[in-house]
Amino acid sequence: MAKRDIASWNALISGLAQGEKPDEALGLFKRIEIDGFKPNEITVLGGLSACSQLGAFKEGDKIYDYIRSERLDGNVQVCNAVIDMYAKCGFVDKAYSVFQTMSCDKSLVTWNTMIMAFAMHGDGDKALQLFHQMGPSVRMEPDEVSYLAAICACNHAGLVDEGYKLFTSMQSLGLTPNVKHYGSVVDLLGRAGRLQQAYYVIDSMPMLPDMVLWQTLLGACKTYKNVDMAEMVTRKLVEMGSTSDGNFVLLSNIYAAHERWADVGRIRDVMKSKDVRKTPGFSYIEEKGVIHKFYNADKAHKHCKQIYGKLEEIRFKMKEFGYAAETSFVLHDIGDEEKENALYQHSEKLAVAFGLICAEDEARPIQVIKNLRICGDCHVVIKLISKMYNREIIVRDRVRFHRFKDGTCSCRDYW
Repeated sequence: MAKRDIASWNALISGLAQGEKPDEALGLFKRIEIDGFKPNEITVLGGLSACSQLGAFKEGDKIYDYIRSERLDGNVQVCNAVIDMYAKCGFVDKAYSVFQTMSCDKSLVTWNTMIMAFAMHGDGDKALQLFHQMGPSVRMEPDEVSYLAAICACNHAGLVDEGYKLFTSMQSLGLTPNVKHYGSVVDLLGRAGRLQQAYYVIDSMPMLPDMVLWQTLLGACKTYKNVDMAEMVTRKLVEMGSTSDGNFVLLSNIYAAHERWADVGRIRDVMKSKDVRKTPGFSYIEEKGVIHKFYNADKAHKHCKQIYGKLEEIRFKMKEFGYAAETSFVLHDIGDEEKENALYQHSEKLAVAFGLICAEDEARPIQVIKNLRICGDCHVVIKLISKMYNREIIVRDRVRFHRFKDGTCSCRDYW
């Protein structure tokens, strides 16, 4: 453009952030002042959105410093975005501090954002405490989104009966559950192993269940290795026209867990015939403002030798703690040694090893974002790393946050 103004910068930053290109959005946000413009409320909303998606805490912290220095924190939308950014970067305590100290009046979105933040971090008690504070005393009645956040909190904390009670109480309060509420309840029951009850919830819905609901139940079937229900759910998904790689992979994994390798091969043949490809797992970590991305068995990083050297060091130390690789999580018909090597090269382990190599401030947590659900072996290994190296490690996977410290995880091994 011959001439740019703040509106054109805002349009591009917001568009990139909303269009799943947060790294480019954040890069432009950093350039805006060089071009002679001062970020306004719209600009910082785009920048905060990008930081939330990337888990770029340091950059988000800088934006919040700017917001306060320019007194943009009188805008409730900006405060809501800051709360969301801190929560999605793994710092729920900082998010709650903003919630408590914000100078402008809280909106319903503010309350819902904070409840969902506690939910994502597995702190069901704090989420429900905040949910129950809503009402006449704060002039803020919970809506459907508030209930969804509270049910999600119960889901991640294993508060099954409490979550189901919230769901069944909605209609008596004049609130109509939508497909997202049903999905959260199916997940709640499925995680707890109550698969038949979860199936009944889907079967009794007043609206047609979508693919996500059936996929949620299929995920629970994988966890509890229920082959019969998994096959039935997969047939439903195929009838609905689903071509998602996740459906086939989950069913294949269930067969593999039962060592039904012929069925695993049959599923792979179906995937090939339909040109369905498995989504590759990857993790990324921010270091000095640069995002480093790792795939499983990645050898492309410039510090590859040091990373794999650190992994060997970790592997040796873990044996002193009695660690044995959880090879049941490698769902291929290969030998145990090959399975162990496959686990050892998972992307989240590579990212954590890189974090240990590079971290200058040992008091600051190592933060990793994973595009898929963290595997059971990686969960065990990162718990041990947090104990062996006396480091706090935060992993945000596709579903929730895991905060590892002193050999334990905030999820209490329920995820």
